[in-house]
Amino acid sequence: MKKLLALLLALLLLVGGSAFAEETGLTKDIVVLFTSDVHCGIDQGFGYAGLAAVRDTMEKSSHVLLVDNGDAIQGEPIGTMTTGEAIIGLMNDVGYDVAIPGNHEFDYGMDRFLELTEMADFPYISANFNKDGELVFDPYVIEEIEGVKIAFVGVTTPKTITSSTPKYFQDDEGNFIYGFMQDETSEKLYAAVQSAVDAAIAEGADYVIAMAHLGNEATCAPYTYADVIANTTGIDAFLDGHSHDTDQVVMQNKDGEDVPRSGCGTKLGGIGYARISAADGSIQTGLYTWTNDVSVPALLGIENDITTAVAEATETLDEKLGEVVAKSDVELTINDPEAVDENGQPIRIIRNAETNLGDLCADAYRDQGDADVAFVNGGGIRVSIPAGDITLGDILQVHPFGNALCVVEATGQQILDALEWGARNVPGENGGFLQVSGLTYEIHTYIESSCTADENGLFIGVDGEYRVKNVKVAGEDLDLTKTYTVASHNYMLKDGGDGFTMFQGCNLLQDEVKLDNQVLIDYITLCRERGLAVVNSVVTSGKSRLRPVLMTTATTVLGMIPMAIGGGQGSEMWSPMAIAVIGGLTISTVLTLILIPTLYCVFAGTGIKNQRRKLRRQRELDTYFQEHKNDIIKK
Repeated sequence: MKKLLALLLALLLLVGGSAFAEETGLTKDIVVLFTSDVHCGIDQGFGYAGLAAVRDTMEKSSHVLLVDNGDAIQGEPIGTMTTGEAIIGLMNDVGYDVAIPGNHEFDYGMDRFLELTEMADFPYISANFNKDGELVFDPYVIEEIEGVKIAFVGVTTPKTITSSTPKYFQDDEGNFIYGFMQDETSEKLYAAVQSAVDAAIAEGADYVIAMAHLGNEATCAPYTYADVIANTTGIDAFLDGHSHDTDQVVMQNKDGEDVPRSGCGTKLGGIGYARISAADGSIQTGLYTWTNDVSVPALLGIENDITTAVAEATETLDEKLGEVVAKSDVELTINDPEAVDENGQPIRIIRNAETNLGDLCADAYRDQGDADVAFVNGGGIRVSIPAGDITLGDILQVHPFGNALCVVEATGQQILDALEWGARNVPGENGGFLQVSGLTYEIHTYIESSCTADENGLFIGVDGEYRVKNVKVAGEDLDLTKTYTVASHNYMLKDGGDGFTMFQGCNLLQDEVKLDNQVLIDYITLCRERGLAVVNSVVTSGKSRLRPVLMTTATTVLGMIPMAIGGGQGSEMWSPMAIAVIGGLTISTVLTLILIPTLYCVFAGTGIKNQRRKLRRQRELDTYFQEHKNDIIKK
């Protein structure tokens, strides 16, 4: 294993030379290693131990700096149960030089995030994160190595307000006091970044490296890395996160000059870098990769101080997280159960379609809240759960945010607005896409969304025709004037999360009565204790999902038919894609509604077992949550 490690590190060292050059005065290359969207994946991919090993080895021939581009402290139980403190401690141990906040740095509340920044041994920077117009952090920092000054400029996505919890950025009266230079044109953001770049250059910076949490997906617009690069000058390299991509591209700035941009993926599956050559002073970006489902330290036998620190950080939680709290006979998934991408990886669909895990979570809220309907945002359901025993750790990965069950009274119009807002990007992704319970509806994708939002990304209204149609509650047409009970969590119903403002001000019937993870645990347990026979369970679930599955398939197929049979410019590309989508949906519908339920009945032992075995409640779990509620989530 040590030979493999040596080989890996040797290859890393070969990427660039380190000879003295008269032009720069450097005796060795300067390498900036960067991570982003680690999401508490402390022992995944390279792992923090592998990251430290790469850094330490590269320091033998190069000057090395290590930076993080946000979304480090949330995503796994170790983050949730320590509200980020364990991750900050490990980042201190690894030796980060600078970091920026991503949108998920605020998931434990503003006060908690600012506490964590005080615990960090490294500075946080952001050129656009402000309070009442004044920057919260320095917009940039300058590191000097052998007389060469490198400025790091931080940029945090303005989408943070809605992708985290809007309430965290408001005062007690509901006024926004924190912001990210957001506006409809992005001009404020461009100006903030340009001001920081200009100030750094004026201070003598030889290189300006942007550390950004922006991304380039449709949901990132209008604040994408491509837009920022195209509307600024003076940035020599752009290190970016948020979209979890590994794209390595070169783009042109406002003056037409090349700016290399690098993404490094998520969960430490890759380590991005920017290398300043000692030979000619040039700067290049790139990516060191490793498979994300294998731990590099475990595979290569890495043993260092960080290995020990990671082990110590996790061992105190492992016993509790390993407790079995529920059981499922089938995989509960956020992905397409019938397809994989070109790399053989699961295709996430929970942000643009219903899944069995999403439906289960919504059903749990409706049942536990005794409500007419229930919603759960797809972005709040993070991972799939394999069939078999379900541990507390599994549940905390599904619901890592510590939201709590709430129930409100809402009109049919407010429900319709919520469905429309959640469906505005379909077939594209949207973290606010709703997993629902107690109702069915259709999304007519041929109708362009006419939802409007304010500068903070919060829902204002619908200016045109609704693309959501034929909404039924308990089999009856939705009455826009009728009052219904709606169950979800505080993030959506109280705090305006994902931009859902239509429920604010509604009469609150239940206020944060139970944490989201406990809602799911109790409901899964209850379902099994109710003892439905396998056949009855399949029939019941089949009836409840028949209509939405058929309606979703039908509307999409009908929308694709013109593309499949049409001619004209571009038809040679669009027609085959449309035919493939139509065929795939048709086959998957048959598999979902007929074949898979039949096979499940056969292999689940129907005819031998009529009742499911009861799963014994773990009474101490409720006690544990009550005793540690303030440690699990701090508002």
